Amino acid sequence: MFSTNQLGTLAVMATYDRDTIKTIIGKEVGVSDWVTITQDMVNQFAALTRDPVELHTNVELAKKTPFGGTIAHGLLTLSMIGGFCTAAEVLMKGITMGLNYGFDKVRFVAPVKTGSRIRGRFVLRSMEERDPGRWVSTMDVTIEIEGESKPALVAEWLGMQIVK
Repeated sequence: MFSTNQLGTLAVMATYDRDTIKTIIGKEVGVSDWVTITQDMVNQFAALTRDPVELHTNVELAKKTPFGGTIAHGLLTLSMIGGFCTAAEVLMKGITMGLNYGFDKVRFVAPVKTGSRIRGRFVLRSMEERDPGRWVSTMDVTIEIEGESKPALVAEWLGMQIVK
């Protein structure tokens, strides 16, 4: 199995069979690199989602808030999971396709101040075969903020793998 990593080069990905999956349930399976949330990222997200709330986009106004500056949209932080998960892919042997299957729970715990660095931490909670060849994983995801005691968010993220 091959994947394109963040540098755009091909990387060989590990795959797991049924028995091996059982040995990693409940364990941390990856931690992403740190990513800085810039004002430009926040502004682009605001424009793309048509959500230009000034707490996110108006630097001068946001300085007067308890946050002392702009903060990222919670949904921007949540959307970073897709890129962060490359550090924690748990792929079944024979996978032909992987899909984002949704979330069972998402909580925004602390704001991400613009200029902060965040990363994703992933624990495999479960991997179950729902139908023949259809595996659903549940990952406990924590988006950490560098230097902060509280995470930005915690989520139960579902993925589906189609396996031949």
